[in-house]
Amino acid sequence: MKQAIHSFGWLFFYTGSIMSDIIYKRILIKFSGESLKGPRSFGVDPGTTVQLAEHIKELVALRLEIALVVGGGNIFRGISASRKGMDRVTADNMGMLATVMNALALQDALEAIGVPTRVQTAIEMRQIAEPYIRRRAIRHLEKGRVVIFAAGTGSPYFTTDSTAALRASEISADVILKATKVDGVYSADPNVEAGATRYATLRFQEALEKRLKVMDSTAFSMCMDNGIPIIVYNFNDHQNLIRILQGDTIASTIVTN
Repeated sequence: MKQAIHSFGWLFFYTGSIMSDIIYKRILIKFSGESLKGPRSFGVDPGTTVQLAEHIKELVALRLEIALVVGGGNIFRGISASRKGMDRVTADNMGMLATVMNALALQDALEAIGVPTRVQTAIEMRQIAEPYIRRRAIRHLEKGRVVIFAAGTGSPYFTTDSTAALRASEISADVILKATKVDGVYSADPNVEAGATRYATLRFQEALEKRLKVMDSTAFSMCMDNGIPIIVYNFNDHQNLIRILQGDTIASTIVTN
């Protein structure tokens, strides 16, 4: 018993030392829908979703206030459907519903491992989730609950990147973490061009001028106007996320100045 208490004391000391180094308090993480499909060609892979939930739980243990936005591309992609002849508004509405499905899957995985969560949707569906209410979302975060924002902005023609920028602005998030397949922002697709340059830090204006396709221009502009930095990191490198939150430059950071 004494040994257990002693070990717990060291764990508490170690966790506390990490917390003191983290430079952000309230974070919003933007995941693509593809981050939930794992080895599948589409849909939600339960094992992959559980792994993602476990990594989020590690951040919760650091007493961070965590909000999430998840895309829906693993289930339905509105823009692709509209290009094939479907009405754009209808296609976007279907895409927003796909994000709700992903949010519920992630909520289930988080709750199963003891992480309290709330899903808030921009389109009301009270039987399965709370409607988005800014003050309520902030209160959930203050109480240590992970808040998952779903159904986009509730309006067509807006991406989930824009949703992330909007919600981050509304809840006064310190930073947006954009999870991608690469370890930052590059001058070109590093999977296609071997000589692509990775940016450690760049300004929003540069990102807009260079048309870097990390987030859409609406999201960039909103974050620039509200002074919210965006950190782009590889979602496969979960172990590096703590270092990123401590200010390590192993990812790319987009800032106002």
